[in-house]
Amino acid sequence: MHIKTFGPAILIALAGCFIAWQFVNPAPPDTITIATGQQGGAYVLFAERYREILAREDITLNILETAGSVENLGLLEEDPLSIDIAFVQGGSAARPPAQGLVSLASLYYEPLWVFYRDAAELTRITQLQHKRIASGEPGSGTQSVTRTLLQDNGLDDAQVTQLPVGGEAAVSALLGGKADAVFLVASVESPLVQQLLRTPGIRLMSFERAEAYTRQHHFLSRITLPEGVIELQDNIPAQDTTLLAATANLVSHEDFHPALVGLLLQAAEEIHGAGSLFAGPDTFPNQQNLEFPLDSGARRYFRFGPPFLQRFLPFWTANLIDRIKIMLIPLLALLIPLMKVMPPTYRWQVRKKIYRWYSELQALDFEHPEAMPAETIRASVQKLDDIEEEVRKVKVPLSYSDELYNLRLHIEMVRNKMRQG
Repeated sequence: MHIKTFGPAILIALAGCFIAWQFVNPAPPDTITIATGQQGGAYVLFAERYREILAREDITLNILETAGSVENLGLLEEDPLSIDIAFVQGGSAARPPAQGLVSLASLYYEPLWVFYRDAAELTRITQLQHKRIASGEPGSGTQSVTRTLLQDNGLDDAQVTQLPVGGEAAVSALLGGKADAVFLVASVESPLVQQLLRTPGIRLMSFERAEAYTRQHHFLSRITLPEGVIELQDNIPAQDTTLLAATANLVSHEDFHPALVGLLLQAAEEIHGAGSLFAGPDTFPNQQNLEFPLDSGARRYFRFGPPFLQRFLPFWTANLIDRIKIMLIPLLALLIPLMKVMPPTYRWQVRKKIYRWYSELQALDFEHPEAMPAETIRASVQKLDDIEEEVRKVKVPLSYSDELYNLRLHIEMVRNKMRQG
């Protein structure tokens, strides 16, 4: 192929590729960090399962243990380079919610358990006035949602005593008589929840006005703990109990790599999609009860499912094809018209080598050579010999050799005409 002909087309195609490359997302990182909670908590346990699933695709998930949801949000906002994603309990965000953060999904219900020691049945938060409440550790989602509910009921620090302890310390305070009530956000399988459900003298609050709370706080849901579901033989609990539940959310930066969003949500379906005591199969992950705007990639996932190529190909292969196809669109848009233009251009370039001699040949083809002086005829014949010599040096593709030989025949025809004249 002639470089003068196809060189500009190649340069145009390369320029199109370069411009398209500016719009191609960089390759996703192969290492990400997730902020969880305290050692032994549900967030850490789930993070370990996410790590196993991501490892199948050669992605390393580093687990950062923290005090809980509030600290996780602080890290996302103030130190975005230290973590990429975080588990965050609904209701943990400041008001107004932090800017620059997005939700990827709600993962599972996190029931709020209010255990108390009292002879009378308590069904309202207002009944905790003048009591000592273990409200959760500083930086935890438990403390955040507890304070929200106390404020909703007009209970400030002068009307209740909040003990900033959670987990085992909170349970010990309740059992040891140092606290009158304890707020726990934990799964029903939690050993602490199971212990308190079975402890004589400790009662579980059923939220009489649960619906009102869910209307005021979109991150809360109303769930029911059925009678006897914990233990049928001893009928625990003794009656249907209405609970409030936040949801565990997966939160990230708004610039989190979009390819990893789909991969994380596929992992979330594998881990949380089977259902639980409070949610049926395929209830989670979902896009409900979120405090931050839903990530655009997550929205596409919930609407259309996993990216098409990731359904059939390994993650890195699918991602590479997704990135390259952005370049192929403008490349094809350039190549299709170029493919139509270049063949005739190439033919013209080749024939130009041949046809340029015809103007000189036409000038030497006199109408009446017999009337010309002998010296002029000899000069014309010599000129024809020179042209033929130059034509012999011309190289053309085999498909155009017939035209080259036709030129030489025409030269010979004009030479014979001159000699006969």
